[in-house]
Amino acid sequence: MKALCWHGKGDIRCDSVPDPQIEDDRDVIIKMSACAICGSDLHLMDGYIPFMEKGDILGHEFMGEVVEVGRGNTKLKVGDRVVVPFTICCGECSQCLKGNWSVCERSNRKAENATKAFGYPTAGLFGYSHLTGAYAGGQAEYVRVPYADVSPIIIPNGISDEQALFLGDIFPTGWMAAANCEIEPTDIVAIWGCGPVGQFCIKSAFMQGAARVIAIDNVPERLALAAAAGAVIINFDEIDGTIPDHIKDMTAGHGADKCIDAVGAESHATASFDAIIDKVKAATLLGTDRPHVLRTAIMACRPGGIVSVPGVYGGFLDKIPFGAAMNKGLTIRTGQTHVNRYSLDLLRRIEEGEIDPSFIITHRATLDQGPELYETFRDKKDNCIKVVLTA
Repeated sequence: MKALCWHGKGDIRCDSVPDPQIEDDRDVIIKMSACAICGSDLHLMDGYIPFMEKGDILGHEFMGEVVEVGRGNTKLKVGDRVVVPFTICCGECSQCLKGNWSVCERSNRKAENATKAFGYPTAGLFGYSHLTGAYAGGQAEYVRVPYADVSPIIIPNGISDEQALFLGDIFPTGWMAAANCEIEPTDIVAIWGCGPVGQFCIKSAFMQGAARVIAIDNVPERLALAAAAGAVIINFDEIDGTIPDHIKDMTAGHGADKCIDAVGAESHATASFDAIIDKVKAATLLGTDRPHVLRTAIMACRPGGIVSVPGVYGGFLDKIPFGAAMNKGLTIRTGQTHVNRYSLDLLRRIEEGEIDPSFIITHRATLDQGPELYETFRDKKDNCIKVVLTA
């Protein structure tokens, strides 16, 4: 079968690889009908996530038709159309029973790697390195889904692949980021990053009742999409002074009640001294992540506020203004998304017409075109916001 594989930093190829096989009675095999390139995949492409190995199959945002079912799986049958959450969950451990799906205690087959990095293992993830279980990803013609009697979401007729696909990651990620903010009707919510996750943060913040959303980026087409959703936009390349000061000015001194970092490890800020130092450290292997946005969000948040971090970080962060967080009494909430905590509610909202997640798609192609579209997406060329691939 065809699959998009990692061959080193910046080197993504469409390879011919063996078809997956049933390995456990709870498994299913799906024939991929749609998959997407996620901003988190770019962290792999750019070498910011450790424990990648040559030939690893990428992709954690995918859906398809069930074509083979393990003998012990009574949830699914051949022909079912499913979205597969990026988190792999056993459904039986103490964390799964609490609904903390992204920190399943059993699904990470490479638990020792995660323990070295994080102190404890977290859930296995599709297509996301030997840090999270070394599971083959969904940017492939066929995908083995372990513990498939737990997470997959059965999609009813009448909802297209493009409407359903993002239930596996970026829609619930944006929703959880907003939910972590405990939004109140008077809240001003500032969101850094207007990529795909940021766009769903904006939609989710409004759907959860925010009075006002401020969206920060420097890519015109992303800012335009944010404005179309009702956000007030800031192009950080076009303002004088700092973002926190600018937010105060545009809100008559009120500031941001809640802040969301939808950027994560690869901030592209260029004008500030700390961002320059971050890039130098990353380029010379003296640092991993570039946390300029997290620093700024902490400084911009009003006392007593919440900073929500759906953006992915992989290593150690420096120069974090923790004194500001402590003295202002901020709450910081983060984590990989507990997809199944939200998926059925979000599916209902799609069915009822409250939102059509396909608004985010700008590029459609096949797996063969995947490597070049990784570069298009990373380099923000051709007005690219979200790429969907088919076999």
